[in-house]
Amino acid sequence: MSLGKYFNTGILRSRVALAVAIFLLAFGVRVLSWHDTRLEVGKIQTAVTADYKRVAQLLSEGGIRSFLSSSSPLADLNNLGHPPGYSILLALTYKLFGQSDTAVQFVQIFADALAAVFIFLIIAELLPFSAGAIAGLLAALSPQFAWNSVLLLPDSICVLPILIAIYLLARAAKNPRLMTFIFIGALIGVSCWLRANAMLLTFFVAAAVPLIIKKHKEDKGKVPATPDLSGRDAGAPMLAPEWRFALAVVFGTLLIVLPLTIRNAIVFHRFIPLSLGAGQTLLEGIADYDKDGRFGVPSTDMGIMKQEAEIYQRPDYYGTLFNPDGVERERARLSRGFAIIRSHPFWFAGVMTRRASSMMRLERSRLVSSESAITHPIPDPDLMQPDSCQTPTRLLTEGSLLSLQARASLTPDAQWLSVTGDQSTYADQFSAPVGTVRGKTDYVVVVPVKMLSGRVRISAQTAAGEVYSSAIVEALESLAPEEQPEQQIRLTFVGKVREPLNIFISNEASNPPHPTALVGAISLFPLGPARFLWTRYPRFVIHAIQKLFITAVILPLAIIGLLIVIFRKQSAALVILSLVPVYFFVVQSIVHTEYRYLLAFDYFLFAFAGVALMNAGHVTAKALKKRS
Repeated sequence: MSLGKYFNTGILRSRVALAVAIFLLAFGVRVLSWHDTRLEVGKIQTAVTADYKRVAQLLSEGGIRSFLSSSSPLADLNNLGHPPGYSILLALTYKLFGQSDTAVQFVQIFADALAAVFIFLIIAELLPFSAGAIAGLLAALSPQFAWNSVLLLPDSICVLPILIAIYLLARAAKNPRLMTFIFIGALIGVSCWLRANAMLLTFFVAAAVPLIIKKHKEDKGKVPATPDLSGRDAGAPMLAPEWRFALAVVFGTLLIVLPLTIRNAIVFHRFIPLSLGAGQTLLEGIADYDKDGRFGVPSTDMGIMKQEAEIYQRPDYYGTLFNPDGVERERARLSRGFAIIRSHPFWFAGVMTRRASSMMRLERSRLVSSESAITHPIPDPDLMQPDSCQTPTRLLTEGSLLSLQARASLTPDAQWLSVTGDQSTYADQFSAPVGTVRGKTDYVVVVPVKMLSGRVRISAQTAAGEVYSSAIVEALESLAPEEQPEQQIRLTFVGKVREPLNIFISNEASNPPHPTALVGAISLFPLGPARFLWTRYPRFVIHAIQKLFITAVILPLAIIGLLIVIFRKQSAALVILSLVPVYFFVVQSIVHTEYRYLLAFDYFLFAFAGVALMNAGHVTAKALKKRS
């Protein structure tokens, strides 16, 4: 069939149309998530984000020469806590669009919307078209992906190259070409430049390549034509050695990663494949499950730095993870971690099992709000006139304690209200009125807070208990109570009707328990008439659907979908769709893990869930047809 005729086929037109629809839906959901959270995301992982931005600034100022120079500011080992790819992306985006975090977020939103398209294409290549469509729609609507796509972190954008690589792998199983496998490896290398989690994925893919080609032959009952080294079909009757394709994957990854390794050797005079940090995450991962502290391993970055400063009698180690002596300290961390593993292999096997099982739980991410977000910028509160201002004295007088064990009192200078919570995990502790809001108006409530210990949630709620807006505040681990800084918490929302507004202070899984917060004068500011109120209609639908994106719903569907693929003996599909999950089970379970590291895993969870929903739909359709 000629290329022109192929493009005129109904199948291709359907795929293109659905791919465009999935992209637009995913893009729209992520834009709504950005609109809801754009004023808050800067407070997430602020230290990590600041590191990426600092390196991006240095790259912008010094260019490629400073990147390759051992005497530039970039030749600081503290800049190797992460691969440089995301900082390079930030620098390029800032150069094109100015110093705008919004531009970076929209680049990530675009890439994440494409990721939803590629999971659809992967499934459609391996399994029925409808299963791919459902998987793509699940990815498009996922609150987990939408939320992470707007964070100023590489965890979302590093997934796209992996998904493209798996898509090419699915196509290459039918028509293996050497250049395709090189490109697959190169895409994994691109992901490694953004985040190092996929560093060993290339070996898993390479090991699976011969099996995938063999399984595809078994599933289809035919042998693909043999390619020569140029990637063109040679027409030979026998299949070329599959190891060439496997080595091509590894070669493609090395082609992308080796320049960074060589650069690190030139600049730091050490063998550093991508970045530092493996030893740190290994130790923190051990500490996560060592609740009794028998190994004496700290569970935080600050704890590790403090312990190393004490062990090595080097005060200059406290405050930085990698400089001075970052490579040696990392090797010592790895040696310490592996020594614990060798001494307690069965315990660590249990840790890996528990961590792997935790990967199947979906992150409890923020849903797209069912109500419109504010559209007005927030000016300096000192330049605005508040509708009301509740001093600490009035808060104490008019407020009420919501727990018998909670305590509230004024500081000696009456400038702060001190609220100490009980030992509960999430219960409300204190509430007080702060004013009255009007309908269809943008508002911001400014709450000055000093956290002396623990973590609390501060919420703006109606008298009926509806939460307009909330924020989590916690004490900085490295500072004593008297050194904790004042934080200006800004709670934004659109008023619905004229009604009283209350502030609630609640426990938020505080460690240690009994959190203590100092609250200053709370001000309620109107910002102007609300706009884009029409978005409440799509928001309502998306919000209702996103409530279903919980482990109790998605995981059983994914397990059913996996069993369907196994029972139907769709071997090539099973191997390809299981590659990324198996990699995370085996490799990521060794070290400290957060939900944001597992986004690639979740795409394939949705893939299997799509298979289950497709079959459920077919069964339902047949049942309805019989009844009619």
